[in-house]
Amino acid sequence: MKIFDRFLVRSFIGPLFLTIFIVLFVLVMQFLWVYIDELVGKGLGLTVILEFLFWGTCTVIPMALPLATLLASIMTMGNLGENNELLAMKAAGIPLQRIMRPLIILSFFLSVGAFFASNNLMPLAYKNIFALRDDISRTKDEIRIPTGIFYNGIENYTLRVGRRDQESDMLYNVMVYNHSARRGNNSITLADSGALRLTEDKKNVVFTLFSGETYEEGERKTVSDTTFPIQRIQFEKQEIIIELNNYAFQRRDGDRFSSDVMAQNLTSLSHRRDSLDSLYSASRAQFLARLLISGGMSYAYQLDTSQHHSFTAEFPLDELPHHDEPGQMADLLSRTTGKIDQMANQVDSYIIEDIQLHLPLRRTKIEWYRKFTVAFACFIFFFIGAPLGAIIRKGGLGTPVIVSMFFFVIYYVIDISGKKLATDGAVSAATGTLISALILLPMGVFLTWKATTDSTLFNKDAYLILVKKIRDRLPKRHGKNNIKA
Repeated sequence: MKIFDRFLVRSFIGPLFLTIFIVLFVLVMQFLWVYIDELVGKGLGLTVILEFLFWGTCTVIPMALPLATLLASIMTMGNLGENNELLAMKAAGIPLQRIMRPLIILSFFLSVGAFFASNNLMPLAYKNIFALRDDISRTKDEIRIPTGIFYNGIENYTLRVGRRDQESDMLYNVMVYNHSARRGNNSITLADSGALRLTEDKKNVVFTLFSGETYEEGERKTVSDTTFPIQRIQFEKQEIIIELNNYAFQRRDGDRFSSDVMAQNLTSLSHRRDSLDSLYSASRAQFLARLLISGGMSYAYQLDTSQHHSFTAEFPLDELPHHDEPGQMADLLSRTTGKIDQMANQVDSYIIEDIQLHLPLRRTKIEWYRKFTVAFACFIFFFIGAPLGAIIRKGGLGTPVIVSMFFFVIYYVIDISGKKLATDGAVSAATGTLISALILLPMGVFLTWKATTDSTLFNKDAYLILVKKIRDRLPKRHGKNNIKA
């Protein structure tokens, strides 16, 4: 590699890693803000939280890589232009195509890496993040008993605490309702004070009570018996051990989400698409058979027109038998109307069934195409960012960030809209997923052409000169002064 190429590659790699770190940090903070309610109050360890953030970071890579490529390419070429290095290269006879060649090769390898990240890393990340979210959602919140109100966060028990000592964490004026017998409020414990602690495995809670009484009603001997014997027990110290379920975080098998469409690579998506295609074709064949039967054509092969010319051919109505009697004609029309209504109901029910069957197939095709859109977007964004940097000649994180966000918002809005339309079936899966890249491709071609021809696209002085020329060509109006004697 020549010294010139190494210089350009080093100039690009530095901003690339910087922008990837910044973009990932911003997106991960947004990710954490969305799911922060699912993490707090569960007593999760630091390892679980870090693992959740790691897999969450992997899921935002498709959004981070195109934006980082766009921002890094603008910063690299903008720094070269701002420091007059780009001008010196052109003065030395090096065209812009030759200057961009090592960066184009580097962006190509970056796009290949983005494809493998989308095909191999993303399914693993989604599988693990789905499993972690499910395990965390099954974990109940930590026991935090408020004061002055009844708390039913512990299964089969209702607690009330009068006040709490913040220093010693002692509880005073404690009431414990035991509903484990499923017979209402038949067991209540009143205590002057108490303390609550969890076992190390978080499978039991130990409630230690001091100076109290327990009241418990006995069962009735017969159905007609209205008397309830009561048992009263006084104690100086009593421990109530309550079994807890799902208070400790438990990891389950993560492969239970491997069948999700987001957690599959190209090979799995291809098999899934073929299976759904076969299922969809079989469903259409069954519907056509039901439609023929509902229309009274159980033996369609007896009709030459339906067998050889399909139902779209013109049917010889003149050769059909006619009924001269009004009663027979009315009966025939009534039966025909009934058959038509029956077929219309079959079509309406099939539309609903088609939506339910075709939605998984559309989602599978969308995810199959989206494996390529990230790599394609990275490559296109380079051809937008590098010419823009050469034209505006501004480096740093000021102007490049504003310009990058403008183009990225356009890409993101079009991409989300295209995916939504493809999911709803308004457009094909290929059109919905590739439309954002296809719209940005002419922009990249136009900006590259403008940069190679030393365009003054963003030079305000050029526009001021153009306005002045137009103003000079406009006819001037001369006022006439009428002097009266």
